[in-house]
Amino acid sequence: MNDPAYSAARAVASKVHEHFAHHAQTSAAGAARTSAGVGPDVIEAVIDAAFWASLRREEHYVPRVSIAIMAPEDAVQPLVFEHPLSLNAGSLVHVSAAVERPGLHLAVWRFGEQLCVWSTVRAVPTWCCVVEVAAPGLLVIKHRPSDLSGKFVNLAVLEGDQIKIIDERARMASDCPAVVGSLLGSDALALDSTNVFIELAVSMRAHARGGSLLVVPEGADVWRESIVHPIPYSISPRFGELADLMRDPPHERPGSWDVSYRRVIDTIAGLTAVDGATVLTDHYALVAFGAKISRRDGFARAEQVAVSEPIEGARTEIVHPGQIGGTRHLSAVQFVQDQHDALALVASQDGRFTVFSWSSCDAMVRADRIESLLL
Repeated sequence: MNDPAYSAARAVASKVHEHFAHHAQTSAAGAARTSAGVGPDVIEAVIDAAFWASLRREEHYVPRVSIAIMAPEDAVQPLVFEHPLSLNAGSLVHVSAAVERPGLHLAVWRFGEQLCVWSTVRAVPTWCCVVEVAAPGLLVIKHRPSDLSGKFVNLAVLEGDQIKIIDERARMASDCPAVVGSLLGSDALALDSTNVFIELAVSMRAHARGGSLLVVPEGADVWRESIVHPIPYSISPRFGELADLMRDPPHERPGSWDVSYRRVIDTIAGLTAVDGATVLTDHYALVAFGAKISRRDGFARAEQVAVSEPIEGARTEIVHPGQIGGTRHLSAVQFVQDQHDALALVASQDGRFTVFSWSSCDAMVRADRIESLLL
């Protein structure tokens, strides 16, 4: 039996196509190819099949699959099926185990009048439209913004009948934190394929225990005025492996660099699961973990915060800090209000992720909800 149509697929497909068409008119050759070869009907069909596949099981396993809409001529060393598979939920579920590891995708293209799964691929071209099953009923539509970028940029998140279209214009705000701008596909991400704080945020969210990471200016100690002393897990001398790795120019990094980098990212992110905050300098030196935040002497209690999410139609709301989360969130707001040059990254156990920074435009703490960008 054919699955019924997934209504959200049609609603979001035209928006995604408009995104590629817009960039095709600017400078992206890859976007032009995608826009010409992939119409809204193709995007809709892939989303529809992926959604119904996400609700099925294969030997009790939840299928986790990433689908790249790409032509055979754009693939590098693809694993080509002698007999392409019809694009439907059943086909995706049956082969999902083969591509569940990160970096593997099923490739889909139109052959004649039929959309087919024709290959598995390990790399996708710039501006290739990718639909990923993140969880049952949860889909992420994304693309890779440049050949130098290792991080995909999310375009939309679908969860059941809820549709979130990422608003890339949010990065144009004068007080948008760099980490948020990078996730929205700014030039910073394109020029540096390794954005440390994004990688830390992803790893913090992955351990699902919740946690706080404070990013403080290198060489400054004023942040200590907002911390309860003694710090139970102060690091001396400072742990500098991540800083050392980041000093290597990309073209001089040895083959083992990625493994070392991933290990130290997960090590630091793991420390955030300990009660209290982990403190890292903006030059990537680890200073402490398990630190308790307190209000700085002589500074007012934080009473409001500007909360925003880079989603089309979302509005910035001014709320009391107690409305956005628990102790971690309250402490992070107070810390950033007292330390304007600092950044606080807070992960919740339920998957929410918030970046707190000081907004000079609004003269208050800004809270950016970015879990839709980290999926």
